[in-house]
Amino acid sequence: MLSPEARLVQKRLQEAGLETPLVETPMDNNQKYERIKGLMTEVLSTLGLDLNDDSLTETPHRIAKMYVNEIFSGLDYSNFPSIALIENKMRVEEMVKVKDISLTSACEHHFVTIDGLANVAYIPKDTIIGLSKINRIVRFFAQRPQVQERLNQQILIALQALLGTDDVAVSIEATHYCVKSRGVMDTSSSTGTLAVGGEFKTNERMRAEFLRV
Repeated sequence: MLSPEARLVQKRLQEAGLETPLVETPMDNNQKYERIKGLMTEVLSTLGLDLNDDSLTETPHRIAKMYVNEIFSGLDYSNFPSIALIENKMRVEEMVKVKDISLTSACEHHFVTIDGLANVAYIPKDTIIGLSKINRIVRFFAQRPQVQERLNQQILIALQALLGTDDVAVSIEATHYCVKSRGVMDTSSSTGTLAVGGEFKTNERMRAEFLRV
């Protein structure tokens, strides 16, 4: 059973065409685990690794458990964080900003790590969100195979939907290990993305204040 907040966010992302590409699967998490474990056993055997070695025996189990319960758990909206919204009794009208939210995701092209920091800000209207919930929303969408640009937009739209305001801004600075550890093997570059709405899009002063370190 999905929470009303999870359903709202999912609906908004689908309407915006920014949901992660997904297809229905009849398998529950245990079935997914068993299938991935079997398939990873084949992958490791194909690579010529000896799964009888005590260092490798549990590797298919570890990968399957990690995929289903950890690094790709954001594919399941039943894991969407519980959201605490508080009436804006203080009449806060200025920007609320949470800086340097750590995120770890995986590039959907290679399933290699994306490691970075997110900054999130919003201008309250009728409600204020518990600060830790912003971190949890960032983490939820990071725990999917991702493209950084989409991740940025998903966080933005989720917060706009939950807070009932367009006045949200999200920036991400991240290192992509598919660039760092393979292909071009550039060990020093990082990728920055920005998604803004409402006042952060139309008000240059507000956007500059958000982007200020």
